[in-house]
Order: sequence, then C-alpha cells, then structure tokens
Amino acid sequence: MPPRVRVPSLHRQTLRCPQELRVASRSASTVAAPAVTPAPSIERMTRSKAPIARTPPAQLPSHRNPEYRRSQLLRQYTSLIRTSPLMVIFQHNNLKSMEWASIRRELTKALQKVDEKIASEGRSAPQLAPYIKLQTIQTSIFEVAIRIVEYFRPNQAAQAAGQPPSAVDPITQTSAELPALSGSRDDPALTHDLSRAAYAAVRNLKGRHELGDILVGPIAILSIPAVSPEHMKAALSILTPKESGFAAPTRKGNPDYHDPIVQTGLQKLNLLAARVDGKVFDINETKWVGSIEGGMDGLRAQLVMALQSMGSSVTSTLEGAGKSLYLTMESRRSVLEEEQKPAEEKTESS
Repeated sequence: MPPRVRVPSLHRQTLRCPQELRVASRSASTVAAPAVTPAPSIERMTRSKAPIARTPPAQLPSHRNPEYRRSQLLRQYTSLIRTSPLMVIFQHNNLKSMEWASIRRELTKALQKVDEKIASEGRSAPQLAPYIKLQTIQTSIFEVAIRIVEYFRPNQAAQAAGQPPSAVDPITQTSAELPALSGSRDDPALTHDLSRAAYAAVRNLKGRHELGDILVGPIAILSIPAVSPEHMKAALSILTPKESGFAAPTRKGNPDYHDPIVQTGLQKLNLLAARVDGKVFDINETKWVGSIEGGMDGLRAQLVMALQSMGSSVTSTLEGAGKSLYLTMESRRSVLEEEQKPAEEKTESS
C-alpha cells in the first residue's frame, strides 16, 4: 500500500490568504511612501561643530592622560617630594611582603618612642611617627617627578608665554579658576604637573639632577614631613644600623627586632643617600644629620654658640690689636723720654 501524503487543507489556505494580502499591502504602502527629511538650515551648515570635550568638566586638561596609573603616580610623587623636606633613599633586593610588614612594624615602634621622648621632655614638637612612610617607588616616574619639582617654575612659564600666573595649587593640583582653565590642553596658562608646560620644561633635563645616578634598580624611600634628626636616627638604627653607625635595639630591649624574618629583610636593605631641604647628602653627611643631638633645637643651640664664640673671638681680636698698639706707643714714649733726659741735664749744668 503506498504511503499517504498529507496535503494541506484548502480551507486553511483560503483563510490565510486575506491576512497575507493585508500585510503585503501595508508593506508596499510603507515602501512606496517617500522619506521626507527637512533640509538643514544655512546657519547649521555654515556653523562649525563644537569641539569634543576630552576631559570631564571637573578636571583640568592634561598633556598626560590622568586616567593612567603612571600619571597618578607622577602626581603622588611630586606631592611627596614637596611635602617631605627629609627623605632617605634605600636600595632593596626582593623583599617579601611579610618582611616588609615586619620591618614597618619595628620602624613604627621606634618612631613612636621618639615622639614619646620628645613629649616627656616638654618640647612643643608635633608627632611625626604617623606620617613617616617607607614605600617602594618606580624610579623612572620618580625621576621625572623630581625634575618637575626642582626645575619647573609655573609662574615663570606662564609669564614667558604671555599669560597670567596660574592659580593651580602645586600640592593639591586644584584650581580656584577651574572654568577659566577648562580649555585646550595646549593652553599655556595650565601649569599643573600633568600639563604640557611641565612636560616641555623638563623634557630635555633628563639626568641633570644629582639623584638621577642613584635612582637605578629597586628603590625605597623613607619620607619624613619635617627635618627631624632624632626621627632620622631612630629610623636608621632600625633599617641600616651597620652602615649608619647607630646602635640597633638590643635583644633584651626589643626581642621582636631580632626575629629571623626581620633580620632577613634588613639584610636586603642598603643605604644610598638622603635629600635634606632640597640638597642631596651622601652616606657620611647623612650620618652627620642623624648624629645631631637634641634635634633641630640642639642644632639651633649649636648655631647660637658658634655665633657667640665668633663674636667673642672677633672682639678679642679687635681688642688685641688695640692693646698691642697701645703697648707699642707706650714703649716708644718711654724710649723717647729716656733719650730726652741726658739733654736736659746738659742744659742745666751749662
């Protein structure tokens, strides 16, 4: 028996035909309808397009893209250099995270003891231990940051370009005149650290700074927000006691310092140099800064004593010259008197 072939019903086809015809008629009507678009006006055709805003309205235009991590590190390093008059530079060799944590723990304990000692002596000095940081840096970006801080002068750059000085704070990188400076990134009035003016000012000064030869390899920075020889001595006695010559904590006084993980990490730290008030000090000069007794107050006392001794020495020198002249004149007068006596006796006898 042959297989059955199912034939669609004619009734269904007749029911579907009117619907298909309606859809087809609608589509044909829409295709046939012309697309009428109004012609653009003459003003719209002649007017130039508005420039695309490349930066958010709350951000200054920059030569370097501020969204990149390198740009953020550059701003962080410039702020760190400006706010840290005392920085000690170390070289580290593959320290582990646990070693860094243990070293920072011992460093914080030693710095807190210095603050407690200063407070016990009654000196009115701020506590610096919470603000002293030991951190690793990217040397290439840090070298650019120190060039910007040392050699870039925003007001001079703006005056050279014939623009008024910028109101951008070099530390916070914010401007009180933000709407006026939100133009192109080539605007010479923009003088923040990521601006085109800062880039052009230090582009050809690579390797000029004294720290350029030191910032090679893995580098760590100890930043102190004030010139405090006492805090510097305490930090060096923890980090590099052998190179600095300062005594490390004893095992009885601080047993945690002699843990193997701490000592293993300290063996990978080397003292390179220091930057004090914008001047680079070598290891011997760094030792001298840390050896100042009494901190800055002791240094001021030494300066006063030196000035007083200098004044007394100048006074004694001037007095000595006057006394020697007086003695010379007195001796000459006595000689002249002796020479005049025989002549007077001869005149009396005659």
